[in-house]
Amino acid sequence: MEKRTRVATKNQVGVRARSAAKASPVKTASSKRLATIQKPASGKGKREPGKVEPASDAKLRTATFKALSPAALYRSTGLERVQMIREGVPAAVLEQIVRNMGIPKDRLYGTLRLPRSTIDRKIRSNDALSAEHSERVIGLERLIGQVEVMVAQSGDPEGFDADRWVGAWLETPLPALGGAKPAEFMDTMEGQELVSRLLAQSQSGAYA
Repeated sequence: MEKRTRVATKNQVGVRARSAAKASPVKTASSKRLATIQKPASGKGKREPGKVEPASDAKLRTATFKALSPAALYRSTGLERVQMIREGVPAAVLEQIVRNMGIPKDRLYGTLRLPRSTIDRKIRSNDALSAEHSERVIGLERLIGQVEVMVAQSGDPEGFDADRWVGAWLETPLPALGGAKPAEFMDTMEGQELVSRLLAQSQSGAYA
């Protein structure tokens, strides 16, 4: 059973990923991130209502989130993710996500249904996203982490770029979604769970 799972993963994820990345090969983005979740020092990262966050705290939280590997985020506990959502994902990380996935900023905003003017303002002021928007961003990064883990389990992760692969796969119409693209479901948590389950099923060979 394990052998069949690995073969399915390489055929359905790894092979398609390498072909999707041919046009613009890049180094694996996750290799630049830390492998474990780092938490801000005591007292950092929590903002009081109505109080402007000190610039040093904002920079620390941005650096901390950027340092996370998607795989570490995927393996994190629900409590850890709830804490990150409540504290707010730094808006500045969206620029890194755009670069890693190799997609236009407008496409990312549209996929996660993020209001451009509001998000751009938060990026300029080094502010955090709302809990609602933070949840969608974390869901996207977890999806990338899920793909990283799946390919690692296949035993052939060398040269694979999960960020770029997910960026291409989200725009691929799927029979399992009635011909719709996974990107059309990434703006809600329920939709993200649906997309995540499809990936898990592709690893087991449920979908060709």
